[in-house]
Formats: sequence, C-alpha cells, structure tokens
Amino acid sequence: MNEDKLTHLDNEGRIRMVDVSEKSETERIAVARGQVTMSPSTCRMILEGNVTKGNVLTTAQVAGIMAAKRTGELIPLCHPIPLTDVEVRFSVQADAGTINIEATAKCVGRTGVEMEALTAVSVAGLTIYDMAKAVERTMQIGGIRLVRKSGGKSGTFVREGEEDDV
Repeated sequence: MNEDKLTHLDNEGRIRMVDVSEKSETERIAVARGQVTMSPSTCRMILEGNVTKGNVLTTAQVAGIMAAKRTGELIPLCHPIPLTDVEVRFSVQADAGTINIEATAKCVGRTGVEMEALTAVSVAGLTIYDMAKAVERTMQIGGIRLVRKSGGKSGTFVREGEEDDV
C-alpha cells in the first residue's frame, strides 16, 4: 500500500467518503479480470448456446456493463462516476472449462474507475453462474483482480506478471 493511512477514515477514525473536489479531472481507465471455472462439458454448453436460460455470455456481458454503471450504489463509499465507456469481454477455453472475463471502465473525472471494472467482472461471473447453475452447481468464480489502471495523481499501475497482456 502506498499510503500511510486509510483514506476512508477521518482524523477521528470515523468513516467518510473521500473528498475529491480538489483533484484534477483526467482520463481514467481501469482493467480488471477474473474467471469462472467449470467442467469442460458445461463450458461447451455455454459456448454452443445450449443452456436453457438463453445466451449466457451476452447476458453476462450486459449484466457486467449495467453493474459497472451502478457501482456507486453497491459499494457504500464509492463515488457515483459518469462513465464514458465500459467493455466486458470473454475468452473461453472449453477444454479447460474456463471462461476468462475482462472488463475495461473509462471516464474523465476526479477519481478512478477501478471499482467499476472490478464490479463488472464480478457481476458478469455471477451471471454466468446463475444462468448455468442448473447444469453445474460446482462452478467457481475467482481470480478477480485489477490488472491495470491509469490516470490521476498516482499515475499508472500494471499488475506484475500481466504487463504484456493489457
């Protein structure tokens, strides 16, 4: 952690929303990733569109985008942010039973969009689980992480080991 103190606490240790009014507006971009693991047969069913609830990946993509837009309502001290773009993408390795999720959130503002990207990945994963749970309840959602962020005073962050992937 770069900071010596938690920014959501005031001098008396009370919880607070961070005041960003003095920060400069800059373009801010965040990329997050995660995955859903399952049996190869369930993964193939999703990929081939054979899940009775409908198109799993399209529904999860829309759910992730919608969730990013509502992050300020879901995370108690998160600022509502006027997003300029949200993308949710999937890469499927059916033989391995893995659906990788990547979300990118963008805005021009005074605070970052890391939480929006992370929320998009999380809800996309939850939606995949929800739509395919009748087929397999042992699916796992995991590995949710920030892999890149840029903009603002703290500059650019790229997660070690994922430099070439973003």
